[in-house]
Amino acid sequence: MTTKERLHELVDRLPEGSENHAEEYLRYLLESGDPVLAALKSAPLDDEPETQAERKAAEEARKDVQANRVVSHEAILREFRG
Repeated sequence: MTTKERLHELVDRLPEGSENHAEEYLRYLLESGDPVLAALKSAPLDDEPETQAERKAAEEARKDVQANRVVSHEAILREFRG
């Protein structure tokens, strides 16, 4: 039996409810070789207080989304790809 076959067997035997943890760990193993991802994961949380200007900008953005005054990612790609 190959290693991948043994892994598949283990996945099939996972107790109900533990699938998300297993997936998280497998993704971690796949991504751990990426130095950028490693740097992002080890970066400290942003501990600077939000400014009044930032709060206002976020509120305006939420209002734009609610009013559908946004442009989709697809539309932007179509515009710039010609």
